[in-house]
Amino acid sequence: MGLRKRIRIKRELYGTSEYPSNKIFTISNFITFIRLILTGVFLYLFVTDHSRYVALAVYAIAASTDWLDGQIARATKTVSWLGKVMDPVVDRALLFTGVVGLVARGELPAWTCALIIGRDVYLAAGGFVVRRFHRRPIDVVYVGKAATALLLTGFSFMLLGIPVLDGIHLLPASWTLFPGLNGMSAPLGMFLVYAGVVCSMITAVVYTIKGALAIRRAVAHPEEEDEDFLNPEIDDEDGQTVPNGAAAPSSLR
Repeated sequence: MGLRKRIRIKRELYGTSEYPSNKIFTISNFITFIRLILTGVFLYLFVTDHSRYVALAVYAIAASTDWLDGQIARATKTVSWLGKVMDPVVDRALLFTGVVGLVARGELPAWTCALIIGRDVYLAAGGFVVRRFHRRPIDVVYVGKAATALLLTGFSFMLLGIPVLDGIHLLPASWTLFPGLNGMSAPLGMFLVYAGVVCSMITAVVYTIKGALAIRRAVAHPEEEDEDFLNPEIDDEDGQTVPNGAAAPSSLR
């Protein structure tokens, strides 16, 4: 197997969403790791019947870091491949602990858990298929970020239990699996979860389309898959090439 062709990029593009770095120890990655720890703390507090409001506070803090780490990474140009992989995995862990915990307590319909987890299983399986043809990970889509934000916020409000809103009569009252939509009163968080589930399903469709297009392009242009996007050559301001990971000239430090 031949050597893969290294791509060449401008230094100012290194560490952006389009050209992530190989750095591990960044502020944004540290925040993501803290979110993973808080997820475990929340799960322990929730299943051991400690203070519900302490568990809520931990969950809310963990959820807020999902927005924070991405903003810091983009603002400081420290977007990394580790962060792009780790961030959605930790998000899923936080979502799963929230949805499974609420379902176990009978506060959330089981079908929402099935849809959320089923969608992620589907996307994970699809990702393995896409990677057989297309090596570069598909970027996160904004509707997916919206789905995560709605679900995390919805779970937080459901843990809080207030405010409780009057139900809307979209479905018959006998459809008890859809609280809030069948005329029954429901917490605000329930409606946010419904919106998050809808966005999650849309996300599955969008990723399916993007995956199919990526496979089609990879088959049509196999030479593009030989590019070593993980280790680009970086052009400095003087036109010199600096290998990824090498020390930059003193003028750039």
